[in-house]
Amino acid sequence: MNIALWLARTAQISPDRPALYLGREMVADYGTFHERAMRVAGWLISKGIQPGDRVGLFMKNVPEYLVAQYAAWAAGAAVVPINAKLHAKEAEWILDNAGARLCFASSGLCDALSDATDVDCVLTGGAEWERALAYDPLPSMTPRAPADLCWLFYTSGTTGRPKGVMITHRMLQAMALSYFADVDEVHEDDTALYAAPMSHGAGIYNVMHVLKGARHVHPPSQGFDEAEIFDLARHHGRVHMFCAPTMVKRMTEVAKQTGESGAGLRTIVYGGGPMYVSDITEAVDHFGPVFVQIYGQGECPMCITALSRSDVTDRTHPNWQARLASVGRAQSVVELAIGDSAGNPLPAGEVGEIMARGDAVMPGYWQNPEASAKALRDGWLMTGDMGQIDEDGYLTLKDRSKDLIISGGTNIYPREVEEALLTHPDVVEASVIGRPHPEWGEDVVAFVVCRDKMDSAALDAHCLANIARFKRPKAYFQTDALPKNNYGKVLKTALRSQLEEMS
Repeated sequence: MNIALWLARTAQISPDRPALYLGREMVADYGTFHERAMRVAGWLISKGIQPGDRVGLFMKNVPEYLVAQYAAWAAGAAVVPINAKLHAKEAEWILDNAGARLCFASSGLCDALSDATDVDCVLTGGAEWERALAYDPLPSMTPRAPADLCWLFYTSGTTGRPKGVMITHRMLQAMALSYFADVDEVHEDDTALYAAPMSHGAGIYNVMHVLKGARHVHPPSQGFDEAEIFDLARHHGRVHMFCAPTMVKRMTEVAKQTGESGAGLRTIVYGGGPMYVSDITEAVDHFGPVFVQIYGQGECPMCITALSRSDVTDRTHPNWQARLASVGRAQSVVELAIGDSAGNPLPAGEVGEIMARGDAVMPGYWQNPEASAKALRDGWLMTGDMGQIDEDGYLTLKDRSKDLIISGGTNIYPREVEEALLTHPDVVEASVIGRPHPEWGEDVVAFVVCRDKMDSAALDAHCLANIARFKRPKAYFQTDALPKNNYGKVLKTALRSQLEEMS
C-alpha cells in the first residue's frame, strides 16, 4: 500500500480540517493539502518521474516540505530527504549516490545546489513550483507494494560517507502503528511542531499525524528556537515535538531562565542520542509528564524501544533511576535481543550487541551489499550499539561498540563515566573516549564543558565518589564546546583526532 493513501483518506473524511501552518497562519486545510500534492504528482509524472525513481528534498522546515513529499509518494517515487544544514556539495553527493532524478529545494538552498549538481533543482515557491501547483491533478495514487522503497534515508556519516538506508512503505506503516501502541496517542486536535530537521526523526513522524488529521506547524524561523517554540505551543496547544536530547536540555535551560512553563506542550518524544539522567530529571521537574523516549536507528526507524511517559515520570518505583537511564522496552513491531560477537542471543543482564528484527527493519543499504551483509544477519539487524536487557525487559544502552574502552582487559563504557561527570554542578557537557596506553591498552580521558574554569582535582574526586576507581578519567580537557554533527550527536572521531594532535 502507498502510504500517501493516508493523506487521501484524511482529506476525504475531513477536507476542511486545518492541516499546514506557517507559525500561526494556516496555509492549507487537508483538502487543499491533498489537492496540491496530487497536482505536483501529476507534474512530476509529466517530467518523466516513474515509480521507483528518487526525488530529493533539500528543504528547511517549511509547509511545502510535506506537499513535495506526498507528491513524490503519490507519483510512486521515493523521497531522499537531505538535512538543510548540509553543504551543497554534501547534498550533491547524496543525490548522485541515490541516482535522484529531481530535487525540490527551499529558498536559500536551491541556488547553491544548482551550482553543485546536474540534478534538476526546483525552488519551492518559484515559478516552476507554481506551474506544478497549477498542473492537472493525478487522478489516483500510484500503487506501491509494501516492500517498495519509500524513503531513502542517508545516515549522519560520523565515520565517513553516509549510507543510504532503504525504508519501505511497510516500514513506515509499522513505525506509525507501533507509535500508537507504544509511544503516544494522536488526536485530530493535536499539533505536530517541526523544530528539528524534517529530514530526520521529526519529519518521519508526520505520517501518523496525517493519518489522524492533526495540524502541522512549521516555525517561521524554519528551525529550532526556544522562545518561538514556547509561543507556538501556547497558541496552538496540544503540541507534539520530536527533539534530540540537546534540544530538550536547551529548552529546559531557557524555560528556567525566562519563567516559561511549557504551556501547550503535550508530548515531547526524545531520542537520537544519549539523554543523561540528570538532564531528563531536570526537564520533567520543570515541564511535567510530557516526555517519552524512543530508541531507533534509520535502519529500524524510531521503533526499537520506547520508555513510556509514566516510566519517565515515575519516582516511586524501586528501580526508577535505572529505568530512567534505560531506553525502555521493545516496541510492538520488533523482536529485541542482545547478542555476542557471533550474533548468538545472550541471557538477561549480559552486555552485548543490540539486535532487532521485524517488519520495521530495513531490507538493506542502497547499492551497498557489503554493508548490508554486515548489518543484517539471519534476519537480525546488528545495530552496532552495546546494551543489556534486564529481567523486566528494559534495555540500557552502553555505547557504540566502536566507542567501548578496554583498559587492562576490562570493559569501560564511556556513558557511565559521562553520567557521573554530569552530576557535578560545574559540568555542562562531557564526552569520554579511550586514549592509547602502552601498558593498559587504553586509558580513559574526558573532554568537559564547564561553567567556569575547570578544576580537575574536583572532577576526579567527584568521579571517585560515584564510580569505580578504574573507570575514572586519567586526564580531563576543558573545551568551549563539543564537536557535533547536524543532528546534535557528539563526534567522538573528532575528539580522537584532537587527542592525537595534542600528543
